[in-house]
Parts: sequence; structure tokens; C-alpha cells
Amino acid sequence: MTTWLLHGLDTAHGNLPFMVWNSFLALIPLILSFWLFRGRGSHRRHWPWWIGFTLFVAFLPNAPYVLTDIIHLVKDIRMGTSVWAIALILIPQYFLFIGFGVATYTLSLVNLGRYLSREGKCRWVLPAELTLHGLTALGIYLGRFLRFNSWDLVTSPLAVMGNTLALLLSKWPLAVMFGTFIILAVVYWLLKQVTLASILYWRTRNLRTAQRYWA
Repeated sequence: MTTWLLHGLDTAHGNLPFMVWNSFLALIPLILSFWLFRGRGSHRRHWPWWIGFTLFVAFLPNAPYVLTDIIHLVKDIRMGTSVWAIALILIPQYFLFIGFGVATYTLSLVNLGRYLSREGKCRWVLPAELTLHGLTALGIYLGRFLRFNSWDLVTSPLAVMGNTLALLLSKWPLAVMFGTFIILAVVYWLLKQVTLASILYWRTRNLRTAQRYWA
């Protein structure tokens, strides 16, 4: 068993480079969301804000993109990694990695939704979320199957646009993107409820603590 676990640790260590890099990319839209969507921001919608928002949309697919990295776990299993190493090391590693990416995606959109609500545009929250789910599904497909990166929007815009148009005219890519859209929408909705409930709990808890302190 020790040999199996050591082999599992070695495999897990080999996964760290792409996991660290993809986790860093997943953090970018979350960090941008805290800057873009803080407070009431009508007065901040000048050109730096719109550049930041464009970057937010461009990098957002990197957060749930980690869901597709499950293929690396399948590869590790096919390479003959022991059941013990998979169960005790690799599955927890991938669970934390994928959970982190999905959490950053959820928090990024929650920040956007709360911003729109503060701006008195509650009716735009759901359309904005659905639109970003769709753009994210497209971005994930471009990244996983065509190997484009977010910065290719600047370095190779014509290639990205050409491939996007081709995808929108093909049945199989559309089916894959639609399935991805459904998964994103369901996972996001579930995690959004947990996130909002947690925020409400801690706000209520802090309020009760303050009331007891001043009572």
C-alpha cells in the first residue's frame, strides 16, 4: 500500500503545475468582480471600467473550465494508478481543485447580480447570468477542443471569430455547448443559493452579536 500511495503522491505532484495555473486563471474574474461591482458604481463607468468588464467576461470561462480537467483524472486512472491512491489522494485533490474553480465562478456572478440589484436593475440579473453562462459555454468549448486562450481574443481575434462562427453553424459543437450551458446553469443556481444563504446567515449572526453587545 505504501508503494501505491507514494505513486499516488507522485501523480498528484505532477498535476500541480496545470492545477495551479488554471486556479490562477480562475481567480482573475473573481478579483475583477470585486473591483468592478463594489458599491454603487454608476459614476465609475468610464473607459477603465469597461476595459475591466471586458477582461472579466473574457477570463470568466477559465473558472468553470476546471470541470473539463476531470479528463486528467480519467487519464490517471487508465494509467493504472491504484484504487487506494485514487480514493485517498487524487479524488480529494481534484475535488478541491474543481470546487475552487466552480466557487470562483459562482462568486463572480453573485457579485455581478448584487451590483445590478443595488443599481435598481434586478430584472437584468437573470438575463445577465444566462448570457454569461452561454458565453462561458462557448469559451470552454474553444479552450478545451480548439485550445484557444482568453488572450487570443487580442492576439488572434480573427481566428477566434472565424472558429466561433464555424461552431455556431455546426450541430455537434452546439449540442456540446448547450449541454455545458445546462450544467453551468444548474451548478451555479445550486451554489448561488448556498452562497446567498451563507451571506444572510453571517450578516444576521453579526447583527445579533452587535445587538447583544450594545444591549
